[in-house]
Amino acid sequence: MNEVSILGAIIIGILAGWIAEQVMGRKHGLITNLIVGVVGAFLGAFLAGALGFEFGGFWGSLLVSAVGAVLLLALLSVFRKNPAA
Repeated sequence: MNEVSILGAIIIGILAGWIAEQVMGRKHGLITNLIVGVVGAFLGAFLAGALGFEFGGFWGSLLVSAVGAVLLLALLSVFRKNPAA
């Protein structure tokens, strides 16, 4: 999220969390979507940088954040599985 403001980061975080929620078939609230979206943004930005992808602006940040948020939810569901079940 190179060129976005704090308000832009919050909006992108909420949208990215909502997109991840829809993709993964979950039901979260606004605050959880924001947290998942913001953490996903960091994860997505790290992975995009490591893979050499460049992104910028609102749409690029939203795409990278949404991908990171989906990956975050996927990782959380792998670690939350009950091994006894």
